[in-house]
Amino acid sequence: MKIICDSAKLSKMCMNVQRTVSAKSTIPAIEGILIDALGDNVRLTGYDLEVGTETYLAAEVEENGSVILNAKNLCDILRLLPEDTVSIESDERNICKIRSGETQYSIIGASSEDYPDLPNVTGGFPIVINQALLKDMIRKTIFSVSSSERNPVHSGVKFEITDGRIVLVAVDGARLAIRREEIDYSGEDVSFVVPAKTLSEIVKLGEDDEGSYAISVGKRHISFEVGEYRIISRLLEGNFIDYKAAIPLSATTTVIADTRRMIECVERTALIITDRSSPVRCTVEPEMIRFSSITTIGTANDKMFAEVRGEELEIGFNSKFMLDALRACETDEIKMEFNSANQPILILPTEGEKFLFLVLPVRI
Repeated sequence: MKIICDSAKLSKMCMNVQRTVSAKSTIPAIEGILIDALGDNVRLTGYDLEVGTETYLAAEVEENGSVILNAKNLCDILRLLPEDTVSIESDERNICKIRSGETQYSIIGASSEDYPDLPNVTGGFPIVINQALLKDMIRKTIFSVSSSERNPVHSGVKFEITDGRIVLVAVDGARLAIRREEIDYSGEDVSFVVPAKTLSEIVKLGEDDEGSYAISVGKRHISFEVGEYRIISRLLEGNFIDYKAAIPLSATTTVIADTRRMIECVERTALIITDRSSPVRCTVEPEMIRFSSITTIGTANDKMFAEVRGEELEIGFNSKFMLDALRACETDEIKMEFNSANQPILILPTEGEKFLFLVLPVRI
């Protein structure tokens, strides 16, 4: 194999592909990037057996072929090359020579025959979603995925796509995040769970907010095409919680409040909290919400005016969970619904149903 290409573009693409390369594995091949040269293109592939990335780069291919190079070594070399172009040449023993200007390297590669094939994703109605929209939906749900291994399906975000609508859902046992949007889709109803790691990659690779993600869903895998990249991932299997059953259908207390003021009050009150078990205490009164916290450091108190309907209430909550939800709200004002000190707190838009965040209370 022998190729000549733009060193900066190759470096950038390799760094993007590297994120789905296994850092340490019993299969040495998947610790590397597979380089395939054919015709006028070079294909780069990274795959850790769960998530894979492939991309194509225009290049001057003087000799077709392929080789696997250690991802970290390759990226480190490409990042510091002195010239605009780089040549990469490998021989029958997979010894690879990298040249750029006066800089030369000779590194040991591996046979491409050792590299596992990426899964083939076929079937399903094509789904096309605007990049900016999907990235926003992912960012405003992914913080609620579970980090526990007890139920692996909750370590991902559930997608529910029906005629004209997409819903993303994430849950970790103490909170729930839902984002809904209208989209141009008229295929069959589909529901699947995508690992959080995959979605993090989707967000990082989507550079052009005006472009779109093309999604193909198979029985066990999913692929996302964005720009020059294609990401293929396994889907999570298992019984996702019946999240609709966890959402209260009514409320005894409703609050309309300024989102930014609410965030600032919670942030100030949480400054003295040094452990996750200490809650922020929230007292809902007529036209007023009071916040307080008591820890070994001392006490903190704050308050804000709000529109309050219904019964007075005192409730505790985890400040991080509450702040994550409030920061994900995209409206100047929010609606909060309460039932009792032991029932979930709902955070909603004042109009419509684009988002719903649920936070379980903490005993005070």
